[in-house]
Amino acid sequence: MNYYNIALLNSPLEPFTYQSPKSIDIGTKVKVKMRNREVFGVAVSTSDEPSFKTSEILEICGSIYTSKQLELARFISTYYFCSLGEALGVMLPYESGMHYPAENGNEMGESTLLPQITLSTKQNEALEFLKKHKTALLFGDTGSGKTEIYMKYFEEIIEHKKCSIFLMPEISLTPQMSQRLHKHFGDAVVMWHSKLTPLQKKKALAKIYDGSAKIVAGPRSALFLPTKDIGLIVVDEEHDESYKSSSRPRYNARDIAIYMGKLYGINVVLGSATPSLTTYVKFPYIRLRGGYFSSKKEFVYEKSVETLSPLILNSLKESLEKKEQSILFLPTRANFKYLICADCGHIHKCVFCSVGMSVHQKTRALKCHYCNFTQAIPQSCSECGSPNLVSSRLGTAEAAKELQNEFEHSVVEQFDRDAITTAKKLKSALKRFNDKEIDILVGTQMISKGHDYHGVTLAVVLGLDNMLGMSDYRAREKALSSLIQVAGRSGRKESAKVLVQTFNEEFFKAYIDRYDEFLEDEKEYRKELYPPYKKLCRILFSHKNGIKAADSMNQMLLCLQKQSSVEVVGFGKCAIERVADKYRFEILLRADKSTDIIKAVSICRVDLAEVDMDPIEFG
Repeated sequence: MNYYNIALLNSPLEPFTYQSPKSIDIGTKVKVKMRNREVFGVAVSTSDEPSFKTSEILEICGSIYTSKQLELARFISTYYFCSLGEALGVMLPYESGMHYPAENGNEMGESTLLPQITLSTKQNEALEFLKKHKTALLFGDTGSGKTEIYMKYFEEIIEHKKCSIFLMPEISLTPQMSQRLHKHFGDAVVMWHSKLTPLQKKKALAKIYDGSAKIVAGPRSALFLPTKDIGLIVVDEEHDESYKSSSRPRYNARDIAIYMGKLYGINVVLGSATPSLTTYVKFPYIRLRGGYFSSKKEFVYEKSVETLSPLILNSLKESLEKKEQSILFLPTRANFKYLICADCGHIHKCVFCSVGMSVHQKTRALKCHYCNFTQAIPQSCSECGSPNLVSSRLGTAEAAKELQNEFEHSVVEQFDRDAITTAKKLKSALKRFNDKEIDILVGTQMISKGHDYHGVTLAVVLGLDNMLGMSDYRAREKALSSLIQVAGRSGRKESAKVLVQTFNEEFFKAYIDRYDEFLEDEKEYRKELYPPYKKLCRILFSHKNGIKAADSMNQMLLCLQKQSSVEVVGFGKCAIERVADKYRFEILLRADKSTDIIKAVSICRVDLAEVDMDPIEFG
């Protein structure tokens, strides 16, 4: 009889020992019984015959996780404090016994007949630089031609009979990028994202399995597909927060891509117009300046709270009269962020979370953007009974509604997660905007994510001061990056005006076209305190019983305070104390090295502790 340690896929439990009369290769996917349920697992190691009784493996599946996948899963499990089964759960295995086509076959179809991409001298210099370094940053201004460099690099990788993984922050980037990639590389491109239908996923996987997919593109999940013969990984918009998973395993796909580069011995390219300070400090970079289309941008600053001021309305009116398009950025969805009583100041909060609820006029409801709890908009204050309720902090839906009322004969559309719920809606909205069927596009961060809007001559940016005021050591970086990214969507082919509402004009003005200088100054601010010079770890404790959550935190805190290699920066109730009817407490740790944190947390960890290495959320 053979004995194997089986990691249960997507389970937080540690591996269990099972028996099998057959010999099984390590990495093989199997089916086993667990508490009267049949579940899938992976044979991660052999075992001696244990002293206890073991169950038999029910089925040996035709899938296998390679030794490199297992090594990657072990790294994710250790670094991000999850089980091996959870780490393997984000990956798709290889099909054992799959037939792969001969290496010299023409797998690109007609796409090989297309002319090769021609780069400018500067772009060629950048490409040569990237090829010389195992991990490098392409620091290129918006519209400077980063995508052309990626595509030229993909061509060269295909010539070497290898495949490339092309990561993009989220689904919002896929339609236009998909079009460009398919136009040039044809069927050699596979797009992968969560909005694909089961049939589309099946077809995409078939191409990955048979080796005809030479470029696998998509958000972070594309990194874990069974791609054969990887030769290059490109992480576009590397600064984007959506690369970080908000649930276990809480990995950052950019950092995993860098680790995979070392594991597979391949090059990794990180690209951005506004790179994160961590990437800028840690890796060699090449600077690509100037837009691909030379255009002039005029920045106008207005000292004002979030409101559609006369200056904004007049600018939009001028743009409409010239038959030109505009975009308006707001960091807040819905009509308004908060519903407040004008008499007693009471904010209407979610009954399950300690946060104010957002006003959604279209559905006539208050909605919590944390737990999705929804209720009808009240007619009077729940505290004092006053009917005098007012809304604060303008949201995208309200801005779009006000603009449509102001400019009746124009087409105003909302572009955020409330309006764009499917890939089809996204594709359709972008097509209508580029076909000039939409005059004003109003959206959140989604509006700034790498889309090419060729006809935009006015960009309006609101809400930056709220971003600057966040309790986050990256608040300055995030606010400035957002402004640069939104501004970059305008004036792609002609001159443009960028209207910015802020009381912090001096800060934005100083760095708007000198992001390198900002990064150099930010380095001094972060030294000895924050990443990339220190490692941070946030430990969350949540429970319906607040006393239990607090007790767990205190128990772990006492142990951590005895560990000399880590510093407890702070502890206590979370800024948002209650989410989804659970009370939340936290500990924030700081150390020189991640190994110090891993060791200390491993020694002190308690049952309720949810560990977030390299956190990006502090709410």
